[in-house]
Amino acid sequence: MAAHAWKLAGGIIGNGLIELQAPVERAVLVAAPHAGESETLVDEHLEELRLLADTAGAQVVATLVQRLEAPHARLYIGSGKADQLRALAEHERATLVVFDEDLSPAQGSALEKRLGVRVMDRTELILDIFALRARTAESRLQVELAQLQYLRTRLKRMWTHLSRTQGGIGTRGPGETQLETDRRIIDRRITRLRRQLKQISRGRETRRKARQNEVRVALVGYTNAGKSSILRALAGGDVFVENRLFATLDSATRAVELAGGYRVLLTDTVGFIRKLPHHLVASFRATLEEIADADLLVHVIDVSSPSWEHQVEAVDAVLHELGASERPVLLAFHKLDQLTHAEEEALRRRSAELHGDHVLTSVVEPGGLDALREALRHRCAANRPTVEVSVPITDGRMLAEAYREAEVLSRAETDSRVVLTVRVPVEVLGRWRRIQGVTVDGISES
Repeated sequence: MAAHAWKLAGGIIGNGLIELQAPVERAVLVAAPHAGESETLVDEHLEELRLLADTAGAQVVATLVQRLEAPHARLYIGSGKADQLRALAEHERATLVVFDEDLSPAQGSALEKRLGVRVMDRTELILDIFALRARTAESRLQVELAQLQYLRTRLKRMWTHLSRTQGGIGTRGPGETQLETDRRIIDRRITRLRRQLKQISRGRETRRKARQNEVRVALVGYTNAGKSSILRALAGGDVFVENRLFATLDSATRAVELAGGYRVLLTDTVGFIRKLPHHLVASFRATLEEIADADLLVHVIDVSSPSWEHQVEAVDAVLHELGASERPVLLAFHKLDQLTHAEEEALRRRSAELHGDHVLTSVVEPGGLDALREALRHRCAANRPTVEVSVPITDGRMLAEAYREAEVLSRAETDSRVVLTVRVPVEVLGRWRRIQGVTVDGISES
């Protein structure tokens, strides 16, 4: 997050340079819920905003809540409450005020003048976190695109030099103001970013076609639900995991080997959140194409969160926006290890009553992902036709391949041939049909 001053962190460091450290922002959080929202829901939203502020590097020093029938046009909150907020910010030596609601450019500008400190809304805070967390070239392009789309309507507030564009030496020109010039610059950059992202998307589409015969599974869910932990536990390797909101922005795909010779390509995707800014959904749409094209979505749900049902609704809303709401979904009720025995039993009863396909998972408990592995194996089996393959008994190479490439369900022998009933990938089946002496019959869907 931006800072206005810097301080010495530890004096002279080894190379003779003075180490500088950005001071921690002291933030006041403001919620302005509708009058009818429950106290519990308001507390949940404020706690989530606190976690967002912590992820961005701020220290939350106070909170303020005002229930509104409708937002005020100038300050969003009432004038008296704004004065109370100013006094609170001064008392807590706050350097930043963060609203849980989206502010218009005029409201943000008026609030900063009234309060005397920087003001951010929820969208701006999330954009800041995404800029901090973006690691790959693609995610950095996506974040920049979202930031520019957000910035474009806020130039008057955020670029202070624009206040001097009316008249004066150097400002008179062929009829175009500085504001219009800056907007044109942003529009050109947005066009360039979209073109670059489209090229990356085309490359991803080529890679997707190359693995179209693989079973593709996407992990989706609320931010910090445990998707990356599941991917690392199933596939191993260098999957980044951290107990913070939006720890993962870049989709990561790993091959996961399952019993019976099955394999899935498992993709971890960016976590969702309530009030996810529209610009972010639009900017990350190319990355999230992995979700729309997946054979199965595993919706990871953090059941240790008291608001997990609200989180499920938020994820479903984003999936609908992405056009992925019709994809097959397996619900993974995750972090089972953080529940008491009574809570776990209640969850088992409730999940059986409320939901269809679901598993209970944990990356901590031994065997905590066995049910998920078995569910993925069943999905793979459903994608493979069941056939009878007749092979000469002397063809040891073909028999070995059958056991290696397919799931053998039964075996029968005569004097000269071996007849195997197998589930086999479609691409392997096509190759077997071309082998002399091998016959394939009785194709069915399992």
